[in-house]
Amino acid sequence: MARITGGVTTSHVPAIGAAMDQGKTGEAYWSPLFKGYEFSRQWVAENMPDVVIMVYNDHASAFDLEMIPTFAIGCAEQFGIADEGWGPRPVPEVEGHPELAWHLAQSLVEQEFDMTIINKMDVDHGLTVPLSLMFDQPDAWPCRVIPLAVNVVVYPPPTGHRCYRLGEALKTAVESFDEDLNVQVWGTGGMSHQLQGPRAGLINSEFDMAFMDALGSNPEDLVMKPHVEYLREAGSEGVELVMWLIMRGALNAQINELHRFYHVPASNTAVGHMVFENP
Repeated sequence: MARITGGVTTSHVPAIGAAMDQGKTGEAYWSPLFKGYEFSRQWVAENMPDVVIMVYNDHASAFDLEMIPTFAIGCAEQFGIADEGWGPRPVPEVEGHPELAWHLAQSLVEQEFDMTIINKMDVDHGLTVPLSLMFDQPDAWPCRVIPLAVNVVVYPPPTGHRCYRLGEALKTAVESFDEDLNVQVWGTGGMSHQLQGPRAGLINSEFDMAFMDALGSNPEDLVMKPHVEYLREAGSEGVELVMWLIMRGALNAQINELHRFYHVPASNTAVGHMVFENP
């Protein structure tokens, strides 16, 4: 059967992708950030997944105010790279895994998660930046990717509790697929940041560190955290952290934390990154 062997969390700051695309990773501002991913690149090369289920949020590239799915799963064979206003990133198109994706959709619906099924979609920096951070800039991505988009842009977003339970349902769905596949689940977004208003540039390192501590060892402490606490403590975009809870719910109760990295700032944002392995 298919199995989930590990999980990754990472921020998906668009400026990180721009730094890679423009050859700026060695500059003094960016170099410390990319050093924090050296372990992870080596680890993923040695533990290459067949499929990554990428939990991310769209930034008005595939969805807009006319259509706002809470949870959407990409079931296409291929996903193009979105033009976010300055042309598509110069990265490979994303190869999907429609057989597994459709199986996940069916299983999740049977577990009472009403997924929006997407058969044509371009993906933006929310999905491509994590791939670049982990795989650098290859001619083709080394594994298939199933996009799992979560609405954390327009209120009301899903609760942390709902996201964690979705992760648990995702684990059940993967393990009921009868092909031998090595699957990883990556939760993206976060950490504390606010992009507008009087609190623009907010970074709450104390909140971020506490969240990372609990995510590995005691995620149940996080699942009931209300939206207003994310807003107050982590800024208006801090609610993206609920996507990390989907990743965590998909892993075993007891996991091994292999790597942790935290960096401030990256384009006025706190960057968090963790690597987990199922024992």
